[in-house]
Amino acid sequence: MTRENERAHTRIRIFFLCAVAAAGGMFTYKLFAFLSTIRHEDLAGFAFDPIIIYGFVAAGFLCMLAWAYVSGHFRDVESPKHDLFVRYREQVLQEAQLEAQQDDR
Repeated sequence: MTRENERAHTRIRIFFLCAVAAAGGMFTYKLFAFLSTIRHEDLAGFAFDPIIIYGFVAAGFLCMLAWAYVSGHFRDVESPKHDLFVRYREQVLQEAQLEAQQDDR
């Protein structure tokens, strides 16, 4: 791996950690806001369901994020873009060939 690739990977990891920390902080803030709402007698049932739903959604996203990181989806973030362009060019060429064949008939 070249030095430039190492720097790019380091930048991606730093961005990844900052994004997770910011999202985790906001989620924790919202969770404590709901928990403080539960303490009030007249709104006790209001906040319990969203807390459970937020917990399941956050756990699902955390599992997907961990899976993507462990399986290496953040190692080479540029090749999917290039693969998409190659597939698009191939599709355009195939469509042009089909149109040419239909025009010949």
